[in-house]
Amino acid sequence: MRRMITERGLVVSCQAYEGEPLFGPHHMAEMAKAAVLGGAIGIRANGTADIAAIKAVVNVPVIGLLKRRVGDCPVYITPTLEDACAVNAAGADIVAIDGTRRLRPDGTTIRQVVEELTRLGVCVMADVSTLEEGLHAAELGVRYISTTLSGYTPYSPGTNKPDIELVRCLAQETRLPVVAEGRFTSSEQMIQALNAGAQFVVVGSAITRPQDITERYRKAIEDKVVLNS
Repeated sequence: MRRMITERGLVVSCQAYEGEPLFGPHHMAEMAKAAVLGGAIGIRANGTADIAAIKAVVNVPVIGLLKRRVGDCPVYITPTLEDACAVNAAGADIVAIDGTRRLRPDGTTIRQVVEELTRLGVCVMADVSTLEEGLHAAELGVRYISTTLSGYTPYSPGTNKPDIELVRCLAQETRLPVVAEGRFTSSEQMIQALNAGAQFVVVGSAITRPQDITERYRKAIEDKVVLNS
């Protein structure tokens, strides 16, 4: 049985890219187990193999997606209807898709994708970059709206911090659960997002990518401490 995320709190994104030390379903499943032990109320996972492996070892809902570049198309989060169906078949409780109005590489629109997934009984999360996109996705019948793409489209605000204002506006303008995701690096930012109306916050690199975490510490040392005389 597929499960919704109805609690408020932290969802951990367990993703690694090819060539990284933790790439692969086994590593991501173990990472997901560790996140759940720490109190995560859900897991976000990329790729059918990782989704299936994680679903087999955790008892919390899994948000699934498939990141894939097709030619020069800017849509890469579960870019086609076929990809969304594959993510659903892998066991994802919630299927995350690009929630922008941009045309998909298979020529479909977000309306066509959401309508077909809804017909199939799939729970859809729309990853958006603006308030307008979020409201449009809500009208189409998605179940969650996430700020994942804010700062990653050419027409959304460019920043190195989470878009708390977008969270606040979406929470005020729609009754759907709003998900805060993107560039969260501290618990203080997570609290801000929850106070702004987020149902839950997705944190990835700051928890599950040790090379990024190590690099941040190294840069802090270089900026603030004289290491060599």
